[in-house]
Amino acid sequence: MIERRTLRIPGLGPDGLDIPYFDIRGRGDGPRLTVLSGVHGAEYASIAAVREFVRNLDAAAVSGRIVVVPVVNVPGFWARTPFVVPVDGENLNRSFPGDPRGSFTEVLAHHVFTEFVLGSDYLVDMHAGDLPESLEPFTIFEESPVEAASLELALAYGAGHVVRQAAEARTVAGSTCAAAADAGIPAVIAESGQNGLLDQAAIDRHLAGLTNIARSVGVLDGEPWPVRDVRLHEGWHWLRTDRAGWWEPAVAVGEPVPAAGLLGTMSDVWGEVFAEVRAPEAGTPLFLTSSPAVSAGGLLLGLARH
Repeated sequence: MIERRTLRIPGLGPDGLDIPYFDIRGRGDGPRLTVLSGVHGAEYASIAAVREFVRNLDAAAVSGRIVVVPVVNVPGFWARTPFVVPVDGENLNRSFPGDPRGSFTEVLAHHVFTEFVLGSDYLVDMHAGDLPESLEPFTIFEESPVEAASLELALAYGAGHVVRQAAEARTVAGSTCAAAADAGIPAVIAESGQNGLLDQAAIDRHLAGLTNIARSVGVLDGEPWPVRDVRLHEGWHWLRTDRAGWWEPAVAVGEPVPAAGLLGTMSDVWGEVFAEVRAPEAGTPLFLTSSPAVSAGGLLLGLARH
């Protein structure tokens, strides 16, 4: 049975905040798979894939339970805001497991974590390149006591790149994936798509990866495909600029670069280059800012370590 439900969070705004979700209960016993998307409200390829996943789903083929939240960051979705919750300008995927007495975003994170993540056997958080972001498909999992099971999820998704984050040096702290792993729940973040576009190839990749994960963990009938070749990366370098300017990448996502290789340049409004950005070690850019305008402290790209 596929039910349409709503999580109401009182106190967020004058009328509270409603988060629609699907609750799919299949036959007999089985695991609970929770699928989130729209944690960043303008990452549309991932949201579209989750909608299509439910639309194509036959509840009779489900063993256990699948909970699907198409749009977590509802304010960001309606405001077309990249990366953050527009109410307070905070990044929801740096705020988990949240704080019931904190800011708007921290309260939202708390309720999402409590109502959707806790109690899950597996978590998949679907993302895509946001409005000013080019991206090569990849998955992230965390160093944790459940990292072997998390890696299985990442391999089942089937992207060409998998990034493992060390627990002591998380580049992305406060994510759904990290908070779930800390709670003993195998989890991955899956990325496909870029620049907030409804690219069908990116949607299809998400849909295929999510379906294969569901089959691999036994919540959905069907034979999972054999494990595909991936490149496993041990952590990241997220490179930023200390001065606002015009960012011009010299590399494309998915193309390996050597140590000290030129990644791009920063110039002023007159066109004078004031900084060359070079790779601190050999790696592969998996996402980069595609907008030329970058403010001081702004993120330029994510270099996955070889």
